[in-house]
Amino acid sequence: MCAKQRHNYRNLKIWKLGLEITNDISDILLNFPKHERFDLSSQLSRCSVSMPNNIAEGSSRTDKSFSHFLDIALGSSFELGTQLLVAKHRQYINNEILKTIEDKIEEFQRMTMGFQNGLN
Repeated sequence: MCAKQRHNYRNLKIWKLGLEITNDISDILLNFPKHERFDLSSQLSRCSVSMPNNIAEGSSRTDKSFSHFLDIALGSSFELGTQLLVAKHRQYINNEILKTIEDKIEEFQRMTMGFQNGLN
């Protein structure tokens, strides 16, 4: 019996975009106030890192299990969008930065849902 081929996460566009978003968030956080280090900054960092991490981890699993990890990555992307709105409200980021990252998150969500639909 032949083992089912697993996905190579490094070749997946969704993983690459997730990593790009993570790096964008990391760059943005350099300008956040120090008192946010254990609050909003930490949350933003963790959920942005969760997106490509869950894609990477899920890629080693069966398609059904991978789909679950993609759900987690999607959830993290929606969480990230909400946290960016909080950062904008606190005036840590401007409208231009917010729009740029929101556009990437929306693209990530569309691509990930499309990829996920192909697994099912």
